[in-house]
Amino acid sequence: MEFKLPELGENIESGDLVRLLVKPGASIAEGQPVMELETDKAVVEVPSNVSGVVREVKVKEGQKVKVGAVIFTLEGGPAPAVEAPRRHEPVEHVSGQQAARLSFQLAMRAEGKTEEQALPPDHPLAPAPAFSMPVQLGKVAGTEQRDPAPAVPHVRRLARELGVDIHGVQGSGPGGRISEDDVKLHAKNALAAAVTAAQAPRAVFVEPELPDFSKWGKTERVSMRGVRRKTAEHLRQAWNTIPHVTQQDRADITELEQLRARFAPRAEEAGGKMTVTAIALKVCASALKVFPQFNASIDMGKEEIIYKQYINIGVAVDTDRGLLVPVIRDVDKKNIVELAAEMTQLSKKARDRKLTPEEMEGGTFTITNLGGIGGTGFSPIVNHPEVAILGLSRSRMEPEWVNNKFEPRLILPLSLSYDHRLIDGADAARFLRWIAEAFEQPFLLSVQG
Repeated sequence: MEFKLPELGENIESGDLVRLLVKPGASIAEGQPVMELETDKAVVEVPSNVSGVVREVKVKEGQKVKVGAVIFTLEGGPAPAVEAPRRHEPVEHVSGQQAARLSFQLAMRAEGKTEEQALPPDHPLAPAPAFSMPVQLGKVAGTEQRDPAPAVPHVRRLARELGVDIHGVQGSGPGGRISEDDVKLHAKNALAAAVTAAQAPRAVFVEPELPDFSKWGKTERVSMRGVRRKTAEHLRQAWNTIPHVTQQDRADITELEQLRARFAPRAEEAGGKMTVTAIALKVCASALKVFPQFNASIDMGKEEIIYKQYINIGVAVDTDRGLLVPVIRDVDKKNIVELAAEMTQLSKKARDRKLTPEEMEGGTFTITNLGGIGGTGFSPIVNHPEVAILGLSRSRMEPEWVNNKFEPRLILPLSLSYDHRLIDGADAARFLRWIAEAFEQPFLLSVQG
């Protein structure tokens, strides 16, 4: 007899074996947890659906195990009856609910109760959210009084495990008596309806039709070409692809401004300007080494995260043709003076329309600075396929409580937009706080390296 990894839930095809709870020679009973498996949603205990003595274990801890794979073989005990799934029909399974039921049973044992004592026969157990069945399976019994369903206890128990309201099942036996097959058929039909609804083709986004603006006055139509058209297409793709979140913070750059003014002549000698953006390039390069998930991309087709071993940062440049983003390569290998000179040169090429496509490719992170125009914060759009972008707004003098008194301090607003598929809010807050503290401690910035 074999114990195979049962289905764990919708769209879960495999998991990593964290811990095996049985070994050869051990006796196991139906419902006993036999392994801990980590899926992309959680770590779950998987209970056995067979009884017997373990003869041979077929898997090892740390191994990725697919649904249907043999975990171990047994000797003794009756083989479980399994109904062969029909072609083109959803396969019946109760294993997802078994995990929830096991947790419930353990809690009842701790209270000295049995499952039957804790749950009256006709009041189904509300399934755990992670394993809940579609709402089409029937409403959960409320507080209204209803006649007992014509079903034996083990059939009612099966209905509870599947999340089925036993009162909604049509019995095929004498006098409308409900059998296990009736409960399974009811669940199967509901699942089939849910799958059909989920697989229905999604509506393709269509731009809404515009009204006739000429009704209200004169208009002029101009073709959207070149940079503006490409920008519109790219940003629409990025907005539709990436679930954006924006994190705000602020940095005290009073001392940094003094450092910037001191090293400005050296940057001018190298052909550049010592700006806050140039300093931000060096700060962000250091931050990306500490937080590598911000220097990555997502390949959803292959379900992989691509971590880049290089740091190329794009800097948004406002031109008369629209927004261009030249990319400065190997930012982590250059000092601030070198970065200031290169950024100045690329910005000039962008405004002079001499920037090549190659000079706008290969970015891993982007900085956009609107401080020269104004504003106290904004929500920049992530430059796909990157996963984050840092926005700088205009710095201003503000009263800050320092050394038990208010002092005028130069405050720089920071805005970080990120791809929530890869980056969690807590990580974004830590990343942005790291950048803010780096701005606030300019003596840690090496001008030479």
